[in-house]
Amino acid sequence: MSEVKEFRVGDRVILISLPPYVKTAEPMPMLRPPTVLTLGESGVILDRRPGGYWGVKFSRGIFLLESQYLEGAKD
Repeated sequence: MSEVKEFRVGDRVILISLPPYVKTAEPMPMLRPPTVLTLGESGVILDRRPGGYWGVKFSRGIFLLESQYLEGAKD
């Protein structure tokens, strides 16, 4: 099992690896190919979701990602 990283709302994060697919954070979530995001892209934590997911705002929208794909950004 992977290490669970903790973030706070408002933290800046960097996408350190791409999942096989990404889930949108819309009222009716949809699965998208990982190519909608870019490795190394930065985003902002908006909230914590059930199931160990984080709502992260990126330039192309808000996506639900697990901690293993994210790392805190060095400001």
